[in-house]
Amino acid sequence: MTISNLSPADQAFLAGVNTVEQQITTATQQITSGLKISAPSDDPAQIDDLLQLRADEQLNTQIGSNLTMANSVASAADSAIGGAIQVVDTAIQIATQAANSLTGENTDSSLALQVQGLLSQMVNYSQTQVQGQYIFSGDQPDSPYYQLDLAAPQGVDQLLTTGATQQIQDPAGGSFAVSQTAQTIFGDQNPDGTPAADNVFAALNNLNNALQSNSTAGVQSALQDLQQASTHLNDMQSFYGVVEDRIQAATTYSSSRDTELETQVGSIQDADVTSDAMLLSQANTQLQAAFQAEAQIPKSTLFNYLS
Repeated sequence: MTISNLSPADQAFLAGVNTVEQQITTATQQITSGLKISAPSDDPAQIDDLLQLRADEQLNTQIGSNLTMANSVASAADSAIGGAIQVVDTAIQIATQAANSLTGENTDSSLALQVQGLLSQMVNYSQTQVQGQYIFSGDQPDSPYYQLDLAAPQGVDQLLTTGATQQIQDPAGGSFAVSQTAQTIFGDQNPDGTPAADNVFAALNNLNNALQSNSTAGVQSALQDLQQASTHLNDMQSFYGVVEDRIQAATTYSSSRDTELETQVGSIQDADVTSDAMLLSQANTQLQAAFQAEAQIPKSTLFNYLS
């Protein structure tokens, strides 16, 4: 049976009931889900902004994860270089002792063995790993940059020549370098490829060779190289200190940005449960009142419009 020819009053009544029922449905859904936008059709005008904010959230989360990993690497690098500085300081003490008084072949051989042990420790520091990755191997983190070889001119074999090109994105904009290679830190070279005066491996190996040959001049030369190597290592540690500070600042900004984005998303998508609950109560009251009022209308007046 089709309802037709309804009076304006009846049409208004049915339209009003439909509107209130839709309000009840919408408020119930929002209270249940906690969202006022669950599908694009809920508010098409806001969808583009919401999708962009969601994409910004994902990017910021990834940046935060990258910063956390970079901080672990920088902290490990800082610690490793700190250990390397202590190794060089020990070598300086040995060189100073030997330079002041060479005490004979046996004693000098003993000191040479100590220096060889220090060189081995230095190689270990150059092979520092975080989560199975060699942090001083630049763009080839699956392999160590150096290995110990006391027969080599610098006491080590260089296994890689790769650089460190990794950049970490700053959530505030731009990006910055977070690492140096083992060559830059421990095996500094001149433009022609020869060991620089602050080459840590070369300085230790030169001291080893001087002690083995009982060369006072060689020990004194190695002592000067070790002092330059110590200064260089301190500079490298300062580099990582700056990196850690910048990572911390970027992480703080990322955390703040995450909160900001969550707030913006919430302002668009989250339901106002208190308001919805009030609206639901009012709508139910209105609907009940409407039906009660409609029930007071004589039945015959409604059937006059049925066909």
